[in-house]
Amino acid sequence: MSEKQEPTEPTPPGHTSSTAPADPTDDLVTTEHTLQVEDRTVHYTATTGRIVLREEVYDDGVFTGVVPRAEVFLTSYVATDGERDRPVTFAFNGGPGSSSVWLHVGLMGPRRVRMGDVGDLVPPPYHLVDNPESLLAVSDLVFIDPVSTGYSRAVEGGKPGGYHGVSGDIESIGEVIRLWTARNERWMSPKFLAGESYGTLRAAALADHLQSRYSLSLNGVMLISAVLDLGSIGLHEPDTDRAFVSFLPTYAAVAHRHGRHGDATLEEVVQEARDYCERDYPWALSQGRRLVGEERAEHVRKVARLTGLSPAWVDRADLRVEHIRFCTELLRDERRVVGRLDARFTGPAAAGNAETFDADPSHDAIAGPYAAAFNHLVRVDLGYASDLHYEQISPRVHPWSYADFEGRSVDVSPRLARAMRANPHLRVHVAYGWFDVATPFRGAEETLAALAVPVDDLERIEHHYYPAGHMMYVHEPSRVKQSADLADFVRRAVRG
Repeated sequence: MSEKQEPTEPTPPGHTSSTAPADPTDDLVTTEHTLQVEDRTVHYTATTGRIVLREEVYDDGVFTGVVPRAEVFLTSYVATDGERDRPVTFAFNGGPGSSSVWLHVGLMGPRRVRMGDVGDLVPPPYHLVDNPESLLAVSDLVFIDPVSTGYSRAVEGGKPGGYHGVSGDIESIGEVIRLWTARNERWMSPKFLAGESYGTLRAAALADHLQSRYSLSLNGVMLISAVLDLGSIGLHEPDTDRAFVSFLPTYAAVAHRHGRHGDATLEEVVQEARDYCERDYPWALSQGRRLVGEERAEHVRKVARLTGLSPAWVDRADLRVEHIRFCTELLRDERRVVGRLDARFTGPAAAGNAETFDADPSHDAIAGPYAAAFNHLVRVDLGYASDLHYEQISPRVHPWSYADFEGRSVDVSPRLARAMRANPHLRVHVAYGWFDVATPFRGAEETLAALAVPVDDLERIEHHYYPAGHMMYVHEPSRVKQSADLADFVRRAVRG
């Protein structure tokens, strides 16, 4: 939507304006494109813009009308030579507060950013290129920006706070999916959700919400850099021993990446850390002050060797390695810090004695290229103009409301389990980055292993690992492999 407005006369002092905000309308723009995929040309329609979310209003049980509440920005890509029963994937990122820019121009969309990688980053102004590995080859795509991210906003005069929380977020994204499905006559299409990071928590809950609220069943859910139980990574309980155990195998992988494990392979190092986390490490943490003498020293040496940190530092930390401190400490002797989102990236420490880093060097590396690529794509290629700032990651969604989980861990895995029990055809694809220090792979593995579904139904969950970070597609070989894995997942899930 264009933000330009006709000039108006100022309201005289002491008076109020009687002009109510105009009723918002959808402002979608449609363009035609082609994409070369191997030996065939995919013709597709791109539709981008904001759609109005409306809420049914009841006053003392009496229906009084439908009121506009928010304008949600989305971009859809639909193959014009496809059928209405072609698969469609609804994709979003996480945060909370992130737009869908990362999956859109990093992995799935028909155009992608080319930014280089660790040690070979492209300088500004970066590049936007065709993406022959796009998921569009096998599925139509709809990228959704939650309210207050991207170009999505509450309506003029409205308050966005109701969307800034677990329940409001799920309900609003569910309504966008229902509207798009109905308006585009796609109820008979196979449907998929793709979420990244907090978007995996959203996707897991949405699988249940869509089914229970709209009887809209899915064929598959793609969880990229998954976290379904925030307690597994200590987000709201930073001192929980469970989180320290979840992170340890990731620390070991990162230490290997930065040369702290000699000639051992990554697989050997990760397996040793996994084995230690199965029994000995949780037991050692549970001992608290009872762990003394040589027995304590043995565990200190073990954790120090696996993580690449000094035994003295691990001892002072009582064997409990917090992830930001790990990123700050691992390369302290080089006066460098490692990335949280992608620990393959390193950057200079602002201060050699800082307890925690002042910025994530991996986010510093990717934010600029993605912003440039999307802002060019949306205006030049897709023809949508807005003077709003495209909120790549919006601080306006905070504080995020977890009210439904007061007094307990924020855990949506029961909702995913419910969706799987109700729909025996629902499949789940999980993608992990070995060097992701934001959502460690072991935390998600343990959460999914404990799902309340029959043991045989765990076979409907597939796990894929990549030698990269949170946005594993920043690493070119991982991007190509992940693209093929996702396309294969869609094909198999459609076949049933």
